[in-house]
Amino acid sequence: MGLFDDRTMTNGKTGVPVWFMRQAGRYHSHYQNIKKDSDFMTMCKTPSLANDITHGPIDDFGFDAAILFSDLLFPLEQLGMGLSYKSGPPTLERRIHTLKDLDLIKATTPAKEFYKFQKDACSLLRASLAPEKTLLGFVGAPFTLYSYAAEGSHAGNLTSSKLGLYDGRFQGFLEKLLPELVENMTQQVEGGADAMCLFDTAVGELHIRDYKKYIIPALKSVTKAFKAKHPDKKIIYYSKLTHINYLHAIEDENIDVLGVDWRMDLSMALNELGKDYYVQGNFDPSWLHLPWEHVETNLQHMWQDLQDGNVPFEKWICGLGHGVLQHTPEDNVRNAVKYIHENFLY
Repeated sequence: MGLFDDRTMTNGKTGVPVWFMRQAGRYHSHYQNIKKDSDFMTMCKTPSLANDITHGPIDDFGFDAAILFSDLLFPLEQLGMGLSYKSGPPTLERRIHTLKDLDLIKATTPAKEFYKFQKDACSLLRASLAPEKTLLGFVGAPFTLYSYAAEGSHAGNLTSSKLGLYDGRFQGFLEKLLPELVENMTQQVEGGADAMCLFDTAVGELHIRDYKKYIIPALKSVTKAFKAKHPDKKIIYYSKLTHINYLHAIEDENIDVLGVDWRMDLSMALNELGKDYYVQGNFDPSWLHLPWEHVETNLQHMWQDLQDGNVPFEKWICGLGHGVLQHTPEDNVRNAVKYIHENFLY
C-alpha cells in the first residue's frame, strides 16, 4: 500500500503520497460523461459503473490512492429510513425526532447482502488497479450518520442531534447501527479495500465535553470491532471542524490516520500527533478554484511551512482539508498532483 509503506523515490528522495476526498465526482468530466446515461443511486449500486468512476481520477490525475465511489448514507437506507436522491440532495422518508421513532428503525436486509454492491465494486477495483495504488473504502462515522438521521441534513446548528445525545436517541440509534456498520466495512475490505475511511463531517459542531463523553466511545466501539476482524487493515478517521484537543482526546490505538481540515495548523498536527498516527490533509479545497499561479504559490507555502516546522514527513499523507468542490477546474487538480509528486520530496 503506497500510502503507508512503499513511498516513491525520486532522485534519491522520498515522495509524499497524495489523494483527495471526493476526487471522483461532479467536477470531473469523466464522471459527467457517465452521469449523462445514469443517476447517482444507479452509479453507486452498479459495480461496473462505480469501478469506472473510481478509476477516472486515478487514470487522469495519477493519485496514489483510489477511493470507492459510493455514498456514506447507505446505512440509513439499510435501516429502513427511506433514502432517496431523486430530488438531487439526499432525502429521508423518516427521521429520528423522538425515542419512539427508533421503533421504526431496523435493518431491511442483512448487511452482508445489502452491501454486496460495494464488495463487488471493490473486487473489480482491486483487480484492475496497479498493485502500488491503495484502495480505500469508506463509511460515515457514527455521529455523522446519526445527525443526518435526526436532522435530514448536516446544515444548521444540529440542535436536535445534540439534544439526542442526552435524551437517549443517539445511544438507541447506535445499538441498531453499529453492528451493521462494522459489517458494511467488512464487506468492502473483503472485496479488496486496503484501508477504511470513517468520515465525520458533522462532529465538529459538538462541544468537546460531548465529544469525549458520547462520540469517542462510539468511535472506539467501531474501530475495535473492525480491527478484531481485520487487524491488518488501516483505519483513517477524518473529522471536520475539530480542533487539536479533540484529536488528542481520541487516544485510539486502532486508528492509523487522522485527517484534518484546513483550519488546523498542519505542522502542529504532524508534530503533536505524528508519533501515534499518520496525518492526512489539509490544503483548502477552495484554493483549487484560484488561477493556477495562486494554487502553485499556496502549495509552495504549504511545503515551506512544513519544512520550517521540521515535521515528520514520513507520517504525512497530502490531501485536502475536505472534498474536491463542484466546478473545481480539472487542470488545477491535475497540476496540483503533478506538482506534489515532483516537489514534495524529503
